[in-house]
Amino acid sequence: MDHIAKLLLRVSYSLLLMTHGFPKLGKLFSDEIKFPDPLSVGDGNSLFLTVLGEFVAPFFIIIGYKTRLFSFFPVFTMLIAAFVVHFEDPFGKKELAILYLLGFVLVMLFGPGKYSIDYYKKK
Repeated sequence: MDHIAKLLLRVSYSLLLMTHGFPKLGKLFSDEIKFPDPLSVGDGNSLFLTVLGEFVAPFFIIIGYKTRLFSFFPVFTMLIAAFVVHFEDPFGKKELAILYLLGFVLVMLFGPGKYSIDYYKKK
């Protein structure tokens, strides 16, 4: 039963986060990139890292490939979103980022479970 719970956690959090990452993916291919740059790495690089954390990594987490490694990217992205980008905002503004952060920390800690590519590659 815990393998089904791990699958549901992985897939649900990843799909939900991807709804935030997909619009940003489109911005990557626009002529002029305007995006917050909280780490001073440049607008384009910040957008690229955000797309990696909110869209690319969740795809790999859904299929359960290198799940713990790819969980790092949404965790890092949500840490920046909650505690840097929205630092001065009220709790309600950062709450969603914190929820995603906690979900992906759980994915990182518990691993992908039996229904994943990682599990079958280990056998």
